[in-house]
Amino acid sequence: MVNEIIREQVRTKVIKDIDEDTAVENFNKAIGKGLLKIMNKIGISTLHSYRASQIFEALGLKKTFVEKYFPFTPSRIGGIGLVVLDKDIQKRFDKAFKLEDYNAALDLEIGGDYRWRRNGEKHMFNPTTVAKLQQAVRAKSKESYTVYADNINKQNENLMTLRGLFEFHNLDPISIDEVEPWTEIVKRFKTGAMSYGSISEEAHENLAIAMNRIGGKSNSGEGGENKQRFLREANGDWKNSAIKQVASGRFGVSSNYLTNAKEIQIKMAQGAKPGEGGQLPGEKVLPWIAEVRNSTPYVGLISPPPHHDIYSIEDLAQLIFDLKNANREARINVKLVSKVGVGTIAAGVAKAKADVILISGFDGGTGASPLTSLKHAGLPWELGLAEAQQTLELNGLRNRVVLECDGQLKTGRDVAIAALLGAEEFGFATAPLVASGCIMMRACHLNTCPVGIATQDPKLRKNFKGTPEHVINFMYFVAEELRQIMAQLGFRTLNEMIGQTQKLNPNKAINHYKANGIDLSAILHQPKTEKVTIKYNTEKQNHNLENVLDTKILNDAKAAIINATETTLEYTIQNTDRAVGAIISNEISKRHGENGLPNHTLNLKFTGSAGQSFGAFATKGITLTVAGETNDYLGKGLSGATLIVKKPENATFEASENIITGNVSLYGATSGEAYINGIAGERFAVRNSGVITVVEGVGDHGCEYMTGGTVVVLGKTGRNFAAGMSGGIAYVFDKHKDFSSTLCNTEMVDLDPLKEKDYDVLKEHIETHVNYTNSALGKAFIADWENCKQYFLKVFPRDYKKALKKLSKQEIILKKISA
Repeated sequence: MVNEIIREQVRTKVIKDIDEDTAVENFNKAIGKGLLKIMNKIGISTLHSYRASQIFEALGLKKTFVEKYFPFTPSRIGGIGLVVLDKDIQKRFDKAFKLEDYNAALDLEIGGDYRWRRNGEKHMFNPTTVAKLQQAVRAKSKESYTVYADNINKQNENLMTLRGLFEFHNLDPISIDEVEPWTEIVKRFKTGAMSYGSISEEAHENLAIAMNRIGGKSNSGEGGENKQRFLREANGDWKNSAIKQVASGRFGVSSNYLTNAKEIQIKMAQGAKPGEGGQLPGEKVLPWIAEVRNSTPYVGLISPPPHHDIYSIEDLAQLIFDLKNANREARINVKLVSKVGVGTIAAGVAKAKADVILISGFDGGTGASPLTSLKHAGLPWELGLAEAQQTLELNGLRNRVVLECDGQLKTGRDVAIAALLGAEEFGFATAPLVASGCIMMRACHLNTCPVGIATQDPKLRKNFKGTPEHVINFMYFVAEELRQIMAQLGFRTLNEMIGQTQKLNPNKAINHYKANGIDLSAILHQPKTEKVTIKYNTEKQNHNLENVLDTKILNDAKAAIINATETTLEYTIQNTDRAVGAIISNEISKRHGENGLPNHTLNLKFTGSAGQSFGAFATKGITLTVAGETNDYLGKGLSGATLIVKKPENATFEASENIITGNVSLYGATSGEAYINGIAGERFAVRNSGVITVVEGVGDHGCEYMTGGTVVVLGKTGRNFAAGMSGGIAYVFDKHKDFSSTLCNTEMVDLDPLKEKDYDVLKEHIETHVNYTNSALGKAFIADWENCKQYFLKVFPRDYKKALKKLSKQEIILKKISA
């Protein structure tokens, strides 16, 4: 039908300058791309698997209606059925086909789904609430905050949130003087994960200073952080973000970055954009942003979906373990999104030894979110939080973890309802930005923010007028509003309040035909268990770090770490020894910062089979050598160390024909070197941003999403090499001439012949490889160099080429100016 409409429009000249077949083809191509985008977001690879999978949830539809027309689809809160749907359709029909003639001024609905429009769709942040909040925090005006909060809290009249349908009851008032002070409450408050790069340096640092002053926590986001911020200012202020995020992109994640965290957050997904990685357009990746993110200026950055290194709950448990080794003092936080079944996931994450679990709602995020994510994707945090709390209680796990929620928390009432549903820590993002000056232009992706927040333009950044006091005042007002509610309900501390859903009642006062069928009892359910359950965190997770191999190495290597004394130590290793090198690197980063130790100061030699994450986050000055083999995640987040994996001297097998290390080696590695005397598994050097490595063969998806560094492959490669690769260089041996035709993904890269300079670099890397590993294959290449070198191809990302040209021009201009 659509195709026929298009053909008719071409024939009647509604669509001009194009023929019928091309117009239809263009439409079908666009629809296909849209479908691919959705399938990619959901993580289903084939159309066959997508068909009848029912991986959605109905929100606001009556259960009997869903059971009849969409059987097996979850619908947890009920809602409307056929009668109301028919009423809605009739209303739209009547509007579309009015009987009276139209005049010149068409009586059309104004819209306002995304941007606020007068008389359009209701928005909680509108000119009144934005103005009143900014007035409140600038003048510290309680009256202005009350107007703001009343406007927000009257959401129930507009049916904008699930929490708007609740009212407090079972009141048991006490004096507000008995309630814990606001200074204690704000220690549970956090600002959301907004990356430096997506927002300006001024806005990012403003949030960090404010939260550090009041004992709360700001979040770095997934974009890394300038190491200068780890040091306190002379006046006592601190720009360091207490929460350092580790997302799938691993932007800026190094041993030193992790060492300077109080909490490390693993971003499994984001509530506002479930199933999507983050993306920073090339024009916003300015040199100072690229430096922090370990990437190339002016090259766009894509954060891949989490499945590139996390395939199962065991893989997540491994990452939790790695990060705990990388900073034993930090809490490990896992960010999940609100969805049906998140309770089961949360229980698994608690068993995987996370210290904090964040349930993120769908209605957060910046104005840079794509339109397909702003609507009809994700779920309210109320549903996910309640399910997580109930499931953790049923499994006796609730006391082992801190439960956090975020997603458009704006007032003390929002926090109170979150606490009653089970949250004990609370994240704010949009509201602190509004307090800092944001006026909700929703042009965050365009680099044109007029108030200097969502921009890297130096001229626009000068317009930023926010101060730490504005953010602190917002947190103070929220905490004070919360204290008043606590006093009404009879709670002296937040811990007493957590999970007490009997204090909430679905609001009976709403008289709207669309709300009549909603049943919120599932959200308020309190599970019955044999034992009395604890509803909040009371004990720390046991991460079992006392007996790891690094603890023994740390004792043996004290002098080398403290005095930078060149030391060689030898150990046997087995596959239960995981994340070897991470604790050592943490100690070096504590003492020596980003610079680490001089090269090859601490030489650690191992014999045997290394467990997962060997050399994870290993920092400068360490050389780790394994004579044997290593499991998955070799050199995860490598931060300057040298890794050598070689076959044992007495082994008789041909190294170049055997797998010596597992999957996902050098994932998110930032700097250092790795020499691998054998074949690596799949997803080799994904998101590599600075490591030089030589390997004798790789599986599928090599160099995926790579943004920097140099990879030399001396043997066979698997399929889909260089998918999403935007930076760095790979030299691939292609004797059989099948690399370019079937194995390499050339969507973003060119396959160039090598120049004389490339041959010199390549030969030097192979000679170093031979020197470290005694590789027979490497020796053969050097011995027959003139013949072998002709079979190498240079994998060169097109965006990287353009960026290098642009940087070269800038260098020439700077030289002329300085001359």
